[in-house]
Amino acid sequence: MRVLVLGGGTVGLSIAEVLYQQKHHVTVVESAPEVAEQIDAEMDVAVLLGSASQSSVLFQAGVTSMDICLALTGNDECNMVAASMAKAMGTSRVAARVYDQVFRDLSTFDYQNHFKIDRLLSIEHLTAMELARYVRGETGAMTIEYFARGQLEMQDVVISRPSSATGKKLMDLKLPSEVRIGSINRNGNISIATAQDQIEVGDRISILGERNDVEEVKKLFNTQPTRKQSVIIAGGGETGYHLAQVLESRRYSVTVMDTDKKRCDYLASHLKKTTIVRSNALRRIDLEEARIEETDIFVSCTGNDEDNILACVEAKELGAKMTMAVVTRSDYANIITRLGINEVVSPRSVMTRQVLGMMNSGPVIFRNPYLLGGGIEILELEVLKGAPVTKGTLREISLPTRSLITAVIREGFVQVPGANHSLREGDTVIALIQTESLPELLREFTP
Repeated sequence: MRVLVLGGGTVGLSIAEVLYQQKHHVTVVESAPEVAEQIDAEMDVAVLLGSASQSSVLFQAGVTSMDICLALTGNDECNMVAASMAKAMGTSRVAARVYDQVFRDLSTFDYQNHFKIDRLLSIEHLTAMELARYVRGETGAMTIEYFARGQLEMQDVVISRPSSATGKKLMDLKLPSEVRIGSINRNGNISIATAQDQIEVGDRISILGERNDVEEVKKLFNTQPTRKQSVIIAGGGETGYHLAQVLESRRYSVTVMDTDKKRCDYLASHLKKTTIVRSNALRRIDLEEARIEETDIFVSCTGNDEDNILACVEAKELGAKMTMAVVTRSDYANIITRLGINEVVSPRSVMTRQVLGMMNSGPVIFRNPYLLGGGIEILELEVLKGAPVTKGTLREISLPTRSLITAVIREGFVQVPGANHSLREGDTVIALIQTESLPELLREFTP
């Protein structure tokens, strides 16, 4: 594929290198002459010196014939303007890196839809979600994944005991119309759920919908709540903030440690169920005062690799049951293993996985073949003009048997469709599909 990377900084350069290694045709636009010269000398990619937000530079870089444009400079506004221009000038798919959460907050303004950007990528938010998955996985809770820009979530839960909902066909359960049972994992065999399937004790199922609706469905299956876990987060930056935000509304007791008074005030006003402590996680006495010895999980996500490693080592020595660190440098991998840190998350790796999920053509916007496992993929699809799926209702069109349309996004609003729902040009669809049936599904979405 032809890929245009705007910004040759740490993130842009690492992604450009991965894409080049995978045989994509990569062009990098960089505004700093010394950085552009370094990229040109060290990598076999096309390099253009200039501003990513100037149409003449984008045109010179070949934006009109690009498959994907990734705006990854260090400036949010520049990234959004550049990605929007690239889309208007002919690039098939565009993504923009953003730092400030206001650009992803749909309650104020839908920047993504307004600027016609296919994906907004926050490396801090993505890192926080990766940490959250480790937290939940290690404490016995199941995976939670977010779709439709956070408006829908999928919870993976285990059916541990009988209930009024077990042993019955899904079609007979009268589940809320806004909720879908996505997949069933029975004895390691994973399949997409159908109306004829029954849920049995021991099954691991995925439930997709809005959070409150999902929680209500979980009650039908009599799922047992897990013991409340204590989590201390060192570093109240964007990553720490997003991690606390997603954990505090679950069964977690969350404390955030940060040294900056102004930041602590901000966190206290935005995190209603989290304890904010102005202290230094690198100081042993501060960790002791935070009762680190009673903590289930300690996460260090300051902006410094060495500080994160040292804080985790100190916390482990003082009795924290599990430690996690955000570490950017790959050459620290061997050291971290020897130091006994349980989990390490690399922001670059997390961002790279997101970008690789976008390396698709045709109607596929994003593809995740790893989340559910067992040969089931999660796809984000664009409904194109003239596609067969627009010729009738979901009941009438020829979708593969083991496929499931779980959500439809239309003009920024999310719907969980029923059998009588019709898809329109411009809709975005979230679908689950068995890998072997993927070509059949794509034929229905391709004009």
